[in-house]
Amino acid sequence: MRATRLIRPAAVAGLFYSDEPHELRSLVNQYLQRPVISPRPPKGLIVPHAGFPYSGPVAGTAYAQLKPFAQQYQRVVVIGPSHHVAFHGLATSSADKFATPLGHVSLDRHTCDTLNQLRQIQELDVAHAQEHSLEVQLPFLQIVLPQCELVPLVVGQASTGDVVEALDLMRGGPETLIVASSDLSHYHDYVTARQLDAETVRLLEERRFEELSGERACGFMAVRGLLAAARGRGLNVTAVDVRNSGDTAGPRDQVVGYAACVVSEEPLRPEGKAKAATRVPVTAHS
Repeated sequence: MRATRLIRPAAVAGLFYSDEPHELRSLVNQYLQRPVISPRPPKGLIVPHAGFPYSGPVAGTAYAQLKPFAQQYQRVVVIGPSHHVAFHGLATSSADKFATPLGHVSLDRHTCDTLNQLRQIQELDVAHAQEHSLEVQLPFLQIVLPQCELVPLVVGQASTGDVVEALDLMRGGPETLIVASSDLSHYHDYVTARQLDAETVRLLEERRFEELSGERACGFMAVRGLLAAARGRGLNVTAVDVRNSGDTAGPRDQVVGYAACVVSEEPLRPEGKAKAATRVPVTAHS
């Protein structure tokens, strides 16, 4: 029997989201009070990763779509960009659990160890230590899918094929959800951001992953992989919320864009189209 591994502590609690458990739980539940329009269990989500005052309402729209189907999920793959560490390929964690103020999320160690056998994947704890793109998803998952185990993947310098190969290895069946973490455009004025993000959302919904770039989405490599996998399996992508920091909690001179998208077997029909997006530096804004 192997020795118990370390718990990865919360790195951005008190900065990107509240470090007080009751306040955090109440706020996430508030964000989750959004209409459920998904007729079937989503296979994947695209969600933003800024500080909760900025992107939490948009992320909540995506996670709300899971509520009627919560009991079917057993594993969540969360994949997002590296903001602090440069490396080649993708990085898993050696931890057994990731911590937030709401408690611990257990990792699916078997899947993580299997992923480490791929040439483009390494166990690299330093890539996870300060990374917020994955961490800010955990409070939502702890409330909506408390029974699920986590497979955390940070994307460094990797190709779309590298990401798709990893996702294919983990895709599983209805028990597995894939969450790609990304904000949209950064630091444009409000009107420009809305226009640019509307174009990006079209690319997402049409699964035109080849046209995504870092100027459109900071987590574009993670999103590219999910879109490519969706296109290959005939899955649909539907935006259910598009806003920016100017719509939620920030000024409108330099905004950051956020989108909530659902990957599913059939297209959704949201009431009205999503709005626009925004983002800001590697602070609670982004």
